[in-house]
Amino acid sequence: MLRYEVAAEDLVRSRFALSPAFELANLLRLLDRGGERSLPPGWRERLRPAFLRLRADPAVRAALALHNEKFGADFIAIPPRGMDQTWADDLAAILAAPPELARAEIARCLAARPDTDGPARAVLAAPDAVRQVAGALDRTWHALLARDWPQLRALCERDVVHRAGELGQRGWAAALAGLHENVRWRDGGIDVPPFDAATTYPLRGAGLLLVPSVFVWPNVAAHHDEPWPCTLIYPARGISALWEPGAAVPPDALAALLGRSRARILAALDTPASTTQLARSLHQTPGAVADHLAVLRAAGLLSRARAGRSVLYRRTPMGDALIGSAGLD
Repeated sequence: MLRYEVAAEDLVRSRFALSPAFELANLLRLLDRGGERSLPPGWRERLRPAFLRLRADPAVRAALALHNEKFGADFIAIPPRGMDQTWADDLAAILAAPPELARAEIARCLAARPDTDGPARAVLAAPDAVRQVAGALDRTWHALLARDWPQLRALCERDVVHRAGELGQRGWAAALAGLHENVRWRDGGIDVPPFDAATTYPLRGAGLLLVPSVFVWPNVAAHHDEPWPCTLIYPARGISALWEPGAAVPPDALAALLGRSRARILAALDTPASTTQLARSLHQTPGAVADHLAVLRAAGLLSRARAGRSVLYRRTPMGDALIGSAGLD
């Protein structure tokens, strides 16, 4: 069992971040090696043909060889700095990897993947291996994930809004509630699901980096060695909407009363969200969402409050009652 020991100062120094590179790595692993975990319905069928075309490129196979079931190369697993992390940030960090570090990690990964084919090994042995791997990852990002990233980012952002509020107002136990069935707050520390050995890592006032993820589901991931700070990567709240897309479609009666777009927005606000987050997750324009929010708020179904730079909307008790009567709660 891995355990993070938390001191009082860690509460104010803990932070949230998003990691496009981590999401891409997990998506590639799921497409490449399959296994028990699955992708949301329709994703494998939609992405697999493009993935197989990409995999014909030795540079892409070289990038895939840098991950295995237990670890991956650090130079392509970039610790995110904050909530504004972009794929361009991750790509620049990969390209800036020190050559000596990259060569050492490539050798370690190849030892764990002895089945790596000759052309892929040739890419990893080349003087410009880092550049070739970075280019391959960039192609996979734009072919497989870039289109869906705004929706996935919105899901993760909404999780952060919820957990940051719980952490600040009610402490660690409330913030960790529902994060994962096996992650819990106990006696001044955070217990994480079993690893190879029981190990304790004091945060020592540096706080914990919390990273919501889509493709880590149904597991969690933890980092505690350089270059990562102590980090917990966990399934974001609301990702069930990806695995059960039909659940987000409002009943006909509610759609007839409010209009289908407004009913979808009201149903989506089970947790507070901004106009931009709703637009990303529902694939609507921000202007259209703003108009619908104004109507729902005027009807007494929503309230709004400022949180930092964002204005967050949430259902009122009347809105909850309407959703409950429609069977969407």
